[in-house]
Amino acid sequence: MKKSPVLYALAVIFLLSGIVCQKAPSRDYPVRPVEFTNVKVMDDFWLPRIGTNQKVTIPFAMQQNEETGRVDNFAIAGGLFEGNYKGERYNDTDVYKVMEGAAYTLATQPDQELERSLDELIAVIASAQEDDGYLFTPRTAAPDEPVMGIGEERWSNLAVSHELYNAGHMYEAAVAHFLATGKRNFLDIAVKNADLLVRTFGPDKLRLTSGHQEVEIGLVRLYRVTGNEDYLKLAKFFLDQRGKDLHLKIYPEGHRFSIYNEPTQIQAHKPVIEQDEAVGHAVRAMYMYAGMADVAALTGSQEYIQALDRLWQNAVGKKMALTGGLGARHDRERFGENYELPNLTSYNETCAAIGSVMWNHRMFLLHRDAKYFDILERTLYNAVVVGVSLEGDTFFYPNPLASDGKYRFNKGAACRQPWFGTACCPGNIARFIPSVPGYIYAIDSDAVYVNLFVASEADVDIQGNLIHIRQETKYPWEGQIGIEVTPARQAELTVCVRIPGWAMNRPVPGDLYKYLDEIDDRPLLTVNGEATPLNLANGYAHIRRQWKDGDIVRLDLPMAVRLVQSHPEVEENAGKVAMERGPLVYCVEGIDHGGNALDLVLPGKPEMSVEFKPDLFHGIAVIKGQAFQNGALRELTAIPYYAWSHRGVGEMAVWLDRER
Repeated sequence: MKKSPVLYALAVIFLLSGIVCQKAPSRDYPVRPVEFTNVKVMDDFWLPRIGTNQKVTIPFAMQQNEETGRVDNFAIAGGLFEGNYKGERYNDTDVYKVMEGAAYTLATQPDQELERSLDELIAVIASAQEDDGYLFTPRTAAPDEPVMGIGEERWSNLAVSHELYNAGHMYEAAVAHFLATGKRNFLDIAVKNADLLVRTFGPDKLRLTSGHQEVEIGLVRLYRVTGNEDYLKLAKFFLDQRGKDLHLKIYPEGHRFSIYNEPTQIQAHKPVIEQDEAVGHAVRAMYMYAGMADVAALTGSQEYIQALDRLWQNAVGKKMALTGGLGARHDRERFGENYELPNLTSYNETCAAIGSVMWNHRMFLLHRDAKYFDILERTLYNAVVVGVSLEGDTFFYPNPLASDGKYRFNKGAACRQPWFGTACCPGNIARFIPSVPGYIYAIDSDAVYVNLFVASEADVDIQGNLIHIRQETKYPWEGQIGIEVTPARQAELTVCVRIPGWAMNRPVPGDLYKYLDEIDDRPLLTVNGEATPLNLANGYAHIRRQWKDGDIVRLDLPMAVRLVQSHPEVEENAGKVAMERGPLVYCVEGIDHGGNALDLVLPGKPEMSVEFKPDLFHGIAVIKGQAFQNGALRELTAIPYYAWSHRGVGEMAVWLDRER
């Protein structure tokens, strides 16, 4: 496959956030991410995961979409053969999300066979599109027997139907494919559909919006590659319509769709600019907040930004699991009350974690504050990667912080599963993992931000000067990071290196979690071997100097084992502590403790050590210590939370009782 250098020069691809641009908007985020296509990862932690996603997860998910009838639904809708629609009304998105992930793979790893497979699939999708641009297989494939929940006619049940949600994921996939290949075959389908939405919805047309947010993100992505401002205006309209008449259907109590009788479930209880608490379905909320950030950046809406700031303070300060997971309740996959953070029954959907990464990245791009990357990193290394096995072909949907080996939390199972009837999480993983390199670096007018510590290299353009950055580290297992800065020509600029909150005795912004004891060790920063003050501003060490070929910044982060305690109002964690080291949350599994983990009790002042196990879970650092079990001291072994449930079904605990 031959890529267009002009296309890549114009396109700033930032995957899930949708920050891609051919025609620069007049107003935008003040900070720009370095596109993933311009970052080469050599990291022992992330490179194998990206490779597994490419070689295992994406092919596996594409096969599942075939075998479960998700692709056939398009063929049936297109009249390519006769049959009955299979599955849920949102199954189209599983196809789109995996295609998006495949496109990201093509952007960095040319693969003629994969490209040909996508073209064949796009042709099937094109056959399902109606003449005016409408594309929603649950209706077109079964016009006489509409799939439950989609309504009797177009747009008649948007609180439930997922018509606009499906379209949003299609737009994201189409843009990704266009930018990876330069082909318009998928993009033209998306534009035709989006033009239908522009003709259909608006202040003087249908004044409705979607029950599941996502179309807003997709419309912004289309706006960025086409320059059509109608798409941006429509995204804002859909957001502003929340809190108004959603044309909700009233279902009797106990009905499958009665949850939509409550506007809070779909964040439609207030206008978005008035919302101040994270409520309802957690994935919907994350997609909405991400879409709001895009619209705020592109329109300059301070009301949007102020609402986002309030919502972030609530979600992070009162409703976030230690892992970064969001959405406490299995009931309706939603947030609970403030400080309602259960362990065994917590939901913390993988999709919500991915949505949180998307949202927090946008908040950083708006505010230039490292606190958003503190949450992003915590979520990424814990709540996201736990959602897929190291082998890449089994998945978690919910992610609890405890397991008794019996409670069937994972859509009817107590372990990772190959697929689900509602398969949003595997598809989200498939499209997210290739995006990780795009989170590492960012730039503004005369500064480079180093946000994640990943062995990698990238070329960034600062005011016409090409700056090569190379990062060497064994993070998250070790805290030493080397950053080599090589400008094409000597220049004065600022390198902003994030100093994680956890390295400054602050696990999270706010007081939801805190370390049991402070430590005296502090991050050490040097430039060319000379100690340099941190000069912290918004969580970044700002290094302003004349940079020349081969200048090296070294950061040494303290990697002690830390004990964490919750805010007193988190009742379930009263008297309990959790273990962290660096960005990783740790847990204990029954397989290492005679089959039991929930009965372990840490001593009042436990002594902990760290041992690297190269042959365990592809190489991990384990925490060793002692704990009481049945009244006797025994050896304790803790592993990173993301690695649990790889050795069979059994007990697991993040939060442990502590001896008083």
